[in-house]
Amino acid sequence: MDQHPQSSTPHSHDDTDHHHDHPHEAHDTHSHSHDEAQDHSHAHEDPHGHSHGTGLWGWMNTIFHLHGHREQQLQRASDPALNDNTAGIRTVWLALGALSATTVLQIIIVYSSGSVALLADTVHNLGDSLNSIPLLIAFYLARRAATRRYTYGFARAEDVAGIFIVISIAFSAAVIFWQSIQKLIYPAPMQNLGWVALAAIIGFFGNEFVAWLQIRKGREIGSAALVADGQHARTDGLTSLAVLLAAGAAWLGYPIVDPLIGLLIGVTILFITKDAIITMWYRLMDAIEPEYLKKAEMVIEQQAEVKELRRVRMRWMGHRIQAEVYIAVAPHLDIAQGHQVAEQLRHDLFHALPHLAEVVVHVDPWSQARSEHHELTTHHELVPEPLVR
Repeated sequence: MDQHPQSSTPHSHDDTDHHHDHPHEAHDTHSHSHDEAQDHSHAHEDPHGHSHGTGLWGWMNTIFHLHGHREQQLQRASDPALNDNTAGIRTVWLALGALSATTVLQIIIVYSSGSVALLADTVHNLGDSLNSIPLLIAFYLARRAATRRYTYGFARAEDVAGIFIVISIAFSAAVIFWQSIQKLIYPAPMQNLGWVALAAIIGFFGNEFVAWLQIRKGREIGSAALVADGQHARTDGLTSLAVLLAAGAAWLGYPIVDPLIGLLIGVTILFITKDAIITMWYRLMDAIEPEYLKKAEMVIEQQAEVKELRRVRMRWMGHRIQAEVYIAVAPHLDIAQGHQVAEQLRHDLFHALPHLAEVVVHVDPWSQARSEHHELTTHHELVPEPLVR
């Protein structure tokens, strides 16, 4: 198996390849990385002879990589994955600022109004602001190069951050249920109805801005965590408008509507939590959307030299996709010809799948019996080979 690390120059499909010659068959494995986070020239075990320090400062150095390496920064300046992370970081900071401002305004009004519905919405907005912290850490971690311990890099940190986001969403639902039930047991009139209505409107526009920002950028860079957080914010904006109903009901003499809407918001958040759990389960279990798999299969089937597609695997690592492809070609092809088939396939896959960061292509000489050229290793495969379709 040959490893082809991407060069430090700007994006190119003509990467340098190294081969173990085989005199009889084109049986070669090719890998290609579009993610400079795989740059092994920066392995931290610790080739530069520097220390990140200890304690809190060392921890921050490790995550945010505060010390600079000018040469590596110049080498990675054109890396699309790094640019995606930079865009993600900028988006999360903007979202954090907008949600924080919205939450502060709502907290001030909650204190003077006593509205449980508004409190529920404010607590949820506060939780959303805190959600930005693990997401920020994940994006910063993903900027780091792979090490001899973390040989795949740190892109998976984005998926780990999703776990903390799910927990925070569930916690906010629990707080909202508790406060709403308390208000049902010990009712209290809502004060300053006009201010409550204003806070609800502020909450809607603040969340809708964050939703638009995160969903747009998340889809652009392929970040499911960012899109999910944006969809969450959009739901929060709609629940902020629900607070207007509570204020209107209180003005009409029905204060009981306030805690009831608080409970309704809590139920809504439970559905959001369920969807977030499913999304994170898919990511942590290396699931892939069927449409990505279908597109990859179509690209492979269009290759004239590929006689058979034997296996294709894809998974998300953060907001980038990694793939493994097993194909069979005519047995008379030599090493160089088999390699060219793999290179052409990789090239076409990268153009068909914009979020593809790395693809490994395994080339077999075609035969009726799939195991004919794998006698030495077949018995080591504990998991049966999956069907392509």
